[in-house]
Amino acid sequence: MGRYVARRLLQMIPVFIGSTLLIFCMMFALPGDPVAALFGEKKPDPAQIAAIKHQLGLDLPLWHQYWNYLTGLFQGDFGTQIATQRPVAEVISQAFPVTVRLTLFAFVFTVLAGVLLGLVSGLFADKVFDRVVLIFTLLLISVPSFVLGYLFQYLFAFQLGWVTPTVQDSQDLGQLLLPAIVLAALSLAYVTRLTRTSVAENLRADYIRTAIAKGLPRRRVVGVHLLRNSLIPVVTFLGTDIGSLMAGAVVTEGIFNVHGIGNTIFEALNRREGSTVVGIATLIVIVYLVASLLVDLLYAVLDPRIRYD
Repeated sequence: MGRYVARRLLQMIPVFIGSTLLIFCMMFALPGDPVAALFGEKKPDPAQIAAIKHQLGLDLPLWHQYWNYLTGLFQGDFGTQIATQRPVAEVISQAFPVTVRLTLFAFVFTVLAGVLLGLVSGLFADKVFDRVVLIFTLLLISVPSFVLGYLFQYLFAFQLGWVTPTVQDSQDLGQLLLPAIVLAALSLAYVTRLTRTSVAENLRADYIRTAIAKGLPRRRVVGVHLLRNSLIPVVTFLGTDIGSLMAGAVVTEGIFNVHGIGNTIFEALNRREGSTVVGIATLIVIVYLVASLLVDLLYAVLDPRIRYD
């Protein structure tokens, strides 16, 4: 197990470098000059622009800028914002916990509701409940998240008055409930369908017939033998879904005025703050890589036949 983890950590290095380099190059290629944009409609002094670029290292070649960024990461330096001169690490430290709370809320809701609906649907495959769940999940997949967000906001906030239309306090989980449900809607549909398909397939497996023939209680057959093996494809999806939820928070946080990394990325793109976007994207890449490693390790827990040398 230790050697496998070491190999996976080594494999993460080129993936991390390639991902961050691609994002860095994309931000560098954006049209417009972020330094000149600081002066608004005024015509800036070229010497002043050159001095600011030199101070921030923006006059260096692209490869040199990326090298400086990469070496700074090991010291916790994600760069500096051009407009405010604030360290990007400070901006992330304020916005990231908000998105983490929202993402974890959405993730827990996805796991609990998705696995439960999928399990019941798989146990009663091709019955009325299964068909209702199928229609429900297809609707969630078909409706874009921003449409669902505005629809839920109009219905539950403006019409019924159950919740506030926007989040006033990100510490209050009650105010994060509606944004979390909207953020989790697409993932909920996929987890439900994956669980349903896996449960329905494993119900016909020989080991389930053997467990029933031995006279094991139905609760043990379903809870231990059936569900444990059926969760392997679901865990695979959920591992990558954590990063997807954080990336998808851009739309949800904009609709519900949640001041997390999604809203921060949106504002940074409008100001062409490449350092902020690259810093947040780097953090999301790390989350993806760590989640992928944890998923592989969970396989051995769910299926004892899987062993890592």
